Amino acid sequence: MSGEQTSTLTVAKLKALCILNDLSTSGKKSDLVERLLDSGLSNKEVGLPVEEPPIVETKVKDVSAPEPKSEIVLSMEDEETITPSETVEVAEEPNVSSEEKALDAEILDAEILEEEPVKSVKKVQPKVSKKPARDGPATLLDIVRKPQVAAVLLTLIILGAGGYYYLDNQLDSFTAEQLRYGDSMQYEIEGDNDGLATFMATEGFVELVMDQLETDDDICKISIDFGGIGGLSITEGGTSELVNEGSNDRLGAVRIVGGMGAEWLSVETVNTNSLDPFRVNRHLSLGTVCEFGAITGSGTADLTSTTYTELRNQDTKATQLDWGFDLPSPIGKYHGTTMTYGVGGLLGGLETLAPGLALMMQPVELQHLFANDLIDDGATGSNLGWDWRVIGNDELGGEMVWKIVATHHDIAAYCLGSATMNLWVEEGNPWAAKQTVDVLISESQTSQTGCSPTSQLLNDYVLPEGELELHHTFSKLTLQRGEKQLDLGLSYDSKPQANLLGPSSSELESWGEYELHMPDDSILRQHTFEDALSCFDSWPNSIAPGASRALEENGYIWRGTTIQTSSTASQWNLSWVAADEQAGWVQFNLTGTPNEENCVYDKRGDLDSTSYNRDSIPNTLNITKLESRFSDSSRYNVLFGNDRFFTSSGEYQDDVQVGYLIAVPGNDIGSLLSQIGDGGDGAVTLDISRSWDENNEHHQLNLLADAEEGQLVGWSIISNRL
Repeated sequence: MSGEQTSTLTVAKLKALCILNDLSTSGKKSDLVERLLDSGLSNKEVGLPVEEPPIVETKVKDVSAPEPKSEIVLSMEDEETITPSETVEVAEEPNVSSEEKALDAEILDAEILEEEPVKSVKKVQPKVSKKPARDGPATLLDIVRKPQVAAVLLTLIILGAGGYYYLDNQLDSFTAEQLRYGDSMQYEIEGDNDGLATFMATEGFVELVMDQLETDDDICKISIDFGGIGGLSITEGGTSELVNEGSNDRLGAVRIVGGMGAEWLSVETVNTNSLDPFRVNRHLSLGTVCEFGAITGSGTADLTSTTYTELRNQDTKATQLDWGFDLPSPIGKYHGTTMTYGVGGLLGGLETLAPGLALMMQPVELQHLFANDLIDDGATGSNLGWDWRVIGNDELGGEMVWKIVATHHDIAAYCLGSATMNLWVEEGNPWAAKQTVDVLISESQTSQTGCSPTSQLLNDYVLPEGELELHHTFSKLTLQRGEKQLDLGLSYDSKPQANLLGPSSSELESWGEYELHMPDDSILRQHTFEDALSCFDSWPNSIAPGASRALEENGYIWRGTTIQTSSTASQWNLSWVAADEQAGWVQFNLTGTPNEENCVYDKRGDLDSTSYNRDSIPNTLNITKLESRFSDSSRYNVLFGNDRFFTSSGEYQDDVQVGYLIAVPGNDIGSLLSQIGDGGDGAVTLDISRSWDENNEHHQLNLLADAEEGQLVGWSIISNRL
């Protein structure tokens, strides 16, 4: 570049010149100047110093007022060379009307100067043009052809283009767009590993991933490479969803039955993923070596997540996950449905500990994360566990968008690992137009400096040994907007009353202080837990000495299950804990009225030390009242059918297992819970399950309920090809 001088033009103006000359606009300011000079533009045109002819200042007297108090000075170069002088007088231009002079004055840039004392001037005779005079006044074309006018017009064009470029590339700040019924966005799922997203789990995390898959292989590591297409949409419900409403004001919402069996109006959000390819790499262990015998299978997978958000309180009433994958042997073909009511999700307990992690599983709904915060350069905020910062604007698909980086502070604070998202957001789109996700969850993170003993203890209890990683990118393909905004925060006529949902205090039984087991009194099963505990009175102490001694010394049954094996027989497995926290289990069959003959002992065993805490056992419904609630088809119709728990008459299907579980805080975990929550009370749950073979498939069905609230927590069914 000439003398390495700095151009006086702005980068925007230099880019405008590049556009006018069909040149690239990339690079630094010096690159733009060099590129323009190489294309043939002069130093002056690109804003570099140049020796120019002296400029004559022409003073024009304003004749529109008697005594003007200021002068207008116009700087220009005329067609003819004028010899500069210290004092000059305005030269009269022959054959130019006052109207033409006014037009010239309007086109040229003008600068208002302060009033100065009048100086004596010396007349300069102008040179007369040799061109013949026109018969009439100059036309507009004649005026435009004048070099000085053309130069001004060209400057205006250049500055106009540069100004347009500059303004067009300055991104306005905005708040997140509100969702509407009928909104939908299609997006691509990809990653950095050969264009594929990746998931990896090792050691204890493998058990979480493979928990429902039947395999005899000792798998120490599993990794998945995947890519495909996703779709995110807001359902636009019809008038049929408003049968109990007095008007159509809430048109667009859909009905959903919650965990208490009541019906709510909600917003239905559907996220679908069609993954192809879907490659699973299983690594088998040989002693301490994990990379031995890696097995790779490539297939397809489909995943649909449907979330129901209640209108008035805006809480999640239910989440349904429908999934399936088809992989080569030995994994095979699986499909299933998991329904949860207000708790859990794809990430289970990790989502409970660190809320907001579910935002990584689909394009982020911007208002959910940013609320009404202004998205502008340098803006920051914190919500749902995420700390976010707008780092500037970026180009995406030919459009300027804001780029935002977000990190999950709870994951870092608890020394569980790290979770980071990069978001590209555009005005008018309620979801992130592009989103990258990088997650590492690892129990080894406790070795980091700065991790407190409490964080390390929490890590030990929450996380298994090993690591879990997730890396993927979502990119918008198409966007379609609905019309009516969501009715979130608004009430509706059919909203259930909270005091009518849960059990009354009189229905709850206090049994934790003295009973040996959870009260049962079932009318749907042949035998009850009361019958089963009678067997211990019928047996001699030598059959189950540990259990007999524990129950005689204020111990209790903390886990019990039963399954009907025939119309008159049932099988039982009871796990006990003594006051000194010694624990074990006993399995036996009951074939009639409890007595030594009908209580047929099978086997027993010891368990690792289990927490003993009667004071933390809450009051609950008894089992028969829970069974009565869930076998009511008017409340829980989804639990009825051949592939569910109850027949059309409200009876149990064949081979149904019923059980309960008492979970109480104790020892180190009790002190830990007291630091991150109230940590006082325990919980009692009811679980129902069954398994069967049909149509060349094996089916496993499970249900979990809160015995204190009488609430259905969730249910699931998993099927695999035999």
